[in-house]
Amino acid sequence: MKKVALVGCGRISKRHIEAIRDTDGLEIAYVCDKNAEMAKATAEELGVPYVTDYRELNGKGLDIVSVLTPSGLHPRHVSNIAELTDIPYIVCEKPISLTLREAFEVYRRVEKAGKTLLPVFQNRYNPLVRLIKELLDSGRLGKIHQFICNVLWNRNDEYFAIDWHGTPEFDGGVLYTQASHYVDMLHYFFGEVESYKGLGSDLRGFDVYDSISAVLRFKSGTIGSINATVDVYQTNFLTEFTLIAQNGTIRLSGTNLNQIDFWNVEGMEKPDLNIKLDHQYGKGHNTMYEYIAKNSSICSQARRT
Repeated sequence: MKKVALVGCGRISKRHIEAIRDTDGLEIAYVCDKNAEMAKATAEELGVPYVTDYRELNGKGLDIVSVLTPSGLHPRHVSNIAELTDIPYIVCEKPISLTLREAFEVYRRVEKAGKTLLPVFQNRYNPLVRLIKELLDSGRLGKIHQFICNVLWNRNDEYFAIDWHGTPEFDGGVLYTQASHYVDMLHYFFGEVESYKGLGSDLRGFDVYDSISAVLRFKSGTIGSINATVDVYQTNFLTEFTLIAQNGTIRLSGTNLNQIDFWNVEGMEKPDLNIKLDHQYGKGHNTMYEYIAKNSSICSQARRT
């Protein structure tokens, strides 16, 4: 049984707790939050000890730590945990950082410490996203002409009342904190961006953009747009992705691209892969932790060395 510590007991920690509980071979052994009340409440719920300083996790026999703190703190927390504890594997919620410089720095420091960083981009485990990736890599769709990606969500005033939300230092805005999974998905599908143009809006009065629209050209020649907002009335509307290719047209939608709305691919029937979701995050975290558990021998080797 591999032991996991959670650093950060906020909103997203609930999803990680569910996923770890559902995964054979993993157990939560410690929780940490600088807010002692939050740490204590989560610890009591799980029946495990808590600390308020992640440095105290050193020497506790832990195999994995999941960093679930505010976005802008991820580089600092990941790097410090790599350097100041003996935990070999560090899971980090998205985004890794809010600047490119910090992203390079965090990987350099983690590698120098001899640890392994596991970014959370759980949408790569989405069965429909994996299917599109396989079709793209196989060449079956031919030339990829265009895509449209829309992330149309709600984050209400109560959400932004949390002190770090809506700040440039810790949040970064809709493109970083909400749409980052889909930015990653576009890179996963199409590779590196060659050029882009974008606009952002902050009509709700935050110090970051709550809505963005961008047009991108990838080095492959594929062009497309991504639109993201947290200003949908009352509740999340949907996420949608449309792909226009030489040999097919596909449209995925749903809160987490969990259903096929349109399928017209040469020589291929529409697959029966629609997914019923019981919450807005999807099941990708489960698949991620299952992968970690199945590769637990790597964790064991890391601890021995």
